[in-house]
Amino acid sequence: MYRVEQIGKGWRGALGIAAMGVFVFAAVVPSLQAQVASYADKEVGPVNDKPPAILKGVGIAQNLNAQLPLSLTFTDDRGQQVALGSYFGKKPAILALVYYQCPMLCSEELNGLTGALQMVDEVPGKDFDIIVISIDPSEGTDLAASKKRSYVKRYGHPETADGWHFMTGTQANIDALTRTVGFGYVKIPGPDGKLTQFAHASSIQIVTPEGKLAQYYMGVEYSPKDLRLGLAEASSNRIGSPVDNILTYCYHYDPQTNKHSLIVARVVQLGGFVTLATLGGFMLVMFRRDSRAANAAPEEWGIDGQKKTGTGTTGTGTKVNG
Repeated sequence: MYRVEQIGKGWRGALGIAAMGVFVFAAVVPSLQAQVASYADKEVGPVNDKPPAILKGVGIAQNLNAQLPLSLTFTDDRGQQVALGSYFGKKPAILALVYYQCPMLCSEELNGLTGALQMVDEVPGKDFDIIVISIDPSEGTDLAASKKRSYVKRYGHPETADGWHFMTGTQANIDALTRTVGFGYVKIPGPDGKLTQFAHASSIQIVTPEGKLAQYYMGVEYSPKDLRLGLAEASSNRIGSPVDNILTYCYHYDPQTNKHSLIVARVVQLGGFVTLATLGGFMLVMFRRDSRAANAAPEEWGIDGQKKTGTGTTGTGTKVNG
């Protein structure tokens, strides 16, 4: 009886876990769809396999070993004009091109970077610098400073603040930098119909102390192991290899239908279906295993709960020789 009860408990536990997973999936997908629908008070647009024509030119070209234009100047989060080259010469850097008022993807990118950095031993400001530059020339110092405070706080080590650099710049300098990096983006209409938003892909770049592009990491989540390796190789001025160019766009926008459709939503939904399939497989394996154990239980266990071995049993389950 004890054995059978344990089997039942194991199966009920597995079923409970699976049911919880299904519940979470069921809760997440509708909420995600609601988020997409409510964003900028737009309807959810159709998700197409191909990006719309308006996203032509949006992407990341991995210009490995390209020299950054270190003579370019940008405004830092303290309002000072700083040459890009002032952050190079002794240690590598992580470069992120974003815009601070991005409604979704840029925050996810910086959140992913911050989370990964929390799990590496290298210290911003000591072992490497973090350089975040806005692609929107209309954004100013106050916004850059606010974003810096937010992410230094999220990182959890205020003593590393000098290693985080949130910058803004002129259109000419932004264009020169994005061309070198291979960061393709286009302006698109916001909810008011004005060209105040940007369609872009997401990536971060590791740069050597000499200011050369050493490695690209795509998407919004980054492996701490990869970051650690990328920084170590860049420290020695070694150039990495191209990675799979799987792009995560900010969002689709169709000006004819005036609808937004988040590609990120499709990625998360796909992940939910994968999770559901995994849980289903887990339930099937558990059911088969416990069924086999249940079928074997009457032969291995007596009705009094004591184990049988050989041709007889004792209170301790030892064999009784005939």
